[in-house]
Amino acid sequence: HKAAGLKLERAKIVAFGSTSRSSNPQDDANLAALLEANTPVVSIFGKSWLMHVEEALKISPEENLERIFTSVQYLKARGKEVIYDAEHFFDGYRHDAGYALKTLEAAFTAGADALVLCDTNGGSIPGQVEEAVSAVRSRLNAEIGIHAHNDGELAVANTLQAVAAGCRHVQGTINGYGERCGNANLCSVIPNLQLKMGFSCIPEKNLKQVAGVSHFVSELANQVHANTQPFTGRSAFAHKGGVHVSAVMKNPATYEHITPETIGNSRRVLVSDLSGRSNIRYKAEELDIDLKARPQKAGAIVEKLKEMEHGGYAFEAAEASLDLLIRRTIDEWTDPFSLKGFRILIEKNEHDQTRSEATIRVDVNGVTEHTAGESTGPVHALDIAMRKALTKFFPDIGRMHLSDYKVRVLNGDQGTRAKVRVLIESSCEGRSWSTVGVSENIMEASRQALMESYAWFLKEHQSHYTTTNQKVS
Repeated sequence: HKAAGLKLERAKIVAFGSTSRSSNPQDDANLAALLEANTPVVSIFGKSWLMHVEEALKISPEENLERIFTSVQYLKARGKEVIYDAEHFFDGYRHDAGYALKTLEAAFTAGADALVLCDTNGGSIPGQVEEAVSAVRSRLNAEIGIHAHNDGELAVANTLQAVAAGCRHVQGTINGYGERCGNANLCSVIPNLQLKMGFSCIPEKNLKQVAGVSHFVSELANQVHANTQPFTGRSAFAHKGGVHVSAVMKNPATYEHITPETIGNSRRVLVSDLSGRSNIRYKAEELDIDLKARPQKAGAIVEKLKEMEHGGYAFEAAEASLDLLIRRTIDEWTDPFSLKGFRILIEKNEHDQTRSEATIRVDVNGVTEHTAGESTGPVHALDIAMRKALTKFFPDIGRMHLSDYKVRVLNGDQGTRAKVRVLIESSCEGRSWSTVGVSENIMEASRQALMESYAWFLKEHQSHYTTTNQKVS
């Protein structure tokens, strides 16, 4: 009922169900519910595979054809646009092509507006899809559709092949979400069809919204958006190797199959032990750091980067730490505070309650500040202690907060002595940044990442704080 009240310009709400389970569609509760939904379009699925007809429905092949025909006819007679989904069509076609085609003929003769060929088990390959679609097109002058599942990781490929063979109705989901391994990902299908195969799927100006919609749906579904998702992932247009980056800087087409901005994404250059000077120059420019006047510094930055990554640091997901590393190396930034020492105490009482206490000493402009913080967890206690020490000199730190905390074991073969990498994401008024720390001691790695986060925040507000540890009035 709520859906009926939506004011949609380009979309239509569709009610979905099966063909009649009764020989008389007027007596079928499922069809009655579809009509009660009061949608302009109804989609019903029916059996195309004889194995399902005989073993799942346990009816004769002729009765199945009759149910398909009468169900479609019943809905059409009541003014509905009807989409007929031929369930397991490709498996049924390979088992008995003649019967599978008869099921489509039954729906078409009854007035179905579209006949959708479903790869329900997701096991077909593009050649099989093309063969079946071509056979349907040669037999029926109908609107043909494709509904592909991704169990063989071919849902997008099968969809594109089906369209090339004549399908003009495409079913899929944003990000490929769906049962088992998912459905055809429309965020890949649309740009492939429109940018590479010459089809018009959506208004050209709307292509730039593809990446945004992809991330929005992930957020709504409470799913982590895959960095490696084609077209829309953060890594879809990310470049790491120095040779790649050097070429991309000269001509992006050397290592990019489309311009990322076309679908609302953007190019990213990563830095790691594979990086060359091209990566550093590109990243520095992206971070608004001028290396042109000191080109010799690029080599020093690369060496420092490789040294740190060899020790377990990773800057691909910690760009704030990378920013600080570059600026420190070229003497463009000095942290306005330094650590003198810290201590963590963790205790558990007889009531099974845990308590953590952190004490820290930091130096700011020659003044040592000694503070303590208490919480249930040690990282939060350390964060509280640090904030107490630093906000006395830098009040703006009180505006930022920790928004995510991740720990990764780097050398698991060392057991509890393993080195860990801590990634911390901090936020302030809608802006977020990530920093990294590495140590065999998880609290030291956390301390590093926390202090990096404060340092980057102060760097961003250096109009208020100088790099000589003096507060500007």
